[in-house]
Amino acid sequence: MDAWPLRHLVLRTPRLELRPDDDEGLFELVEVAKAGVHDPAEMPFYVPWTDTLAEDDGRATLQHFWGLRAKFAAKDWAIPFLVRLDGRVVGVQEIAARDFGVLREVNTGSWLGLEHQRGGIGTEMRIAVLQFAFDHLGATIARSAAWLGNPASNRVSEKLGYVHDGTMGAAPRGERLEHVRLRLDAAGFVRPEWEVSVEGLAESVQLLTS
Repeated sequence: MDAWPLRHLVLRTPRLELRPDDDEGLFELVEVAKAGVHDPAEMPFYVPWTDTLAEDDGRATLQHFWGLRAKFAAKDWAIPFLVRLDGRVVGVQEIAARDFGVLREVNTGSWLGLEHQRGGIGTEMRIAVLQFAFDHLGATIARSAAWLGNPASNRVSEKLGYVHDGTMGAAPRGERLEHVRLRLDAAGFVRPEWEVSVEGLAESVQLLTS
């Protein structure tokens, strides 16, 4: 029995390594965020966390991830996978679920440092957690969301087989924006030629699927 079995979990793709967050990696992730995640004139996130980076030097970002780790429970969990390219943290890919044992649904969200965008890394890391969810955990539905005016994120979703599942209004900076909900059924997943390699699943699977 391991008190924290997620420490053994590793996902590998042709270029990337994804591991659940650890403190050393989180400090590296904060530096990636401080170097830039998006055009400051736009806000791609439902919660405008990047607006406070200059004020607290990334402390709130660290606390957010520590909070997810502290609240982790079998029936309500989130795993922020730190995404590494050539050994360096370049972003984060989160997968989360509530009552997974009954609903078999997951939600995903992610971000990449600006210098690593537009090279297919965002697509590759999302495919990694989708294959992990569908093929190794037994998920049947994956959900995501993006702003109506976020073409890059929406293009990734479309080419992987997601369909629109309605919209909702939100105001991260005080102005109304349309948040597009997206749904992907296991049968509709447009797969690449490669398959994700998963290590450490045996130690974690009961915790994640109960």
